Amino acid sequence: MDQDKNENEPKVTNEVSDETGQYDMRFLLWRKFCADFNVPVETLPSQLTTEQREAWDKAKQHNLKQ
Repeated sequence: MDQDKNENEPKVTNEVSDETGQYDMRFLLWRKFCADFNVPVETLPSQLTTEQREAWDKAKQHNLKQ
């Protein structure tokens, strides 16, 4: 059932629209990830530890369907 729900959700493109700005799905996902892993929001993905980077990649893959 969860799979059907994911298939019906709109896919997130790799574009930042003027309408969404700070509420863009990628920005919200990054803020949630930072809160969950106690990472400062200003951190760049390239500055993450290996474990954090793997978790970030997994979160992107799961939440930002292409």
